Amino acid sequence: MINKTCPQPSLFSSLADQLNPKHPLYLLADKIDWQRFEASFSPLYSADNGRPAKPIHLMCGLLILKHVRNLSDESVVEQWSENAYYQYFCGMLEFTPSFL
Repeated sequence: MINKTCPQPSLFSSLADQLNPKHPLYLLADKIDWQRFEASFSPLYSADNGRPAKPIHLMCGLLILKHVRNLSDESVVEQWSENAYYQYFCGMLEFTPSFL
């Protein structure tokens, strides 16, 4: 009988469960007061006019990553689609391997 000593993350487990909690982006994501961004920017969004907006946490996270990593708009979006830590930083609960 083979005993598993190292549990594998399930396909359906949350993104946070699959990542290293000591990674710098993981730590930074948990230190930022995302609610402050929500409170500041939500009055600027209209719920009944135009296309539905992307989440504020996602937009602020992408902007922070863009400046911290010195990336272009296109590059940060491309890397977001490939990097689970970027997605966790931007408030995603599950890994989404696609462009925004």
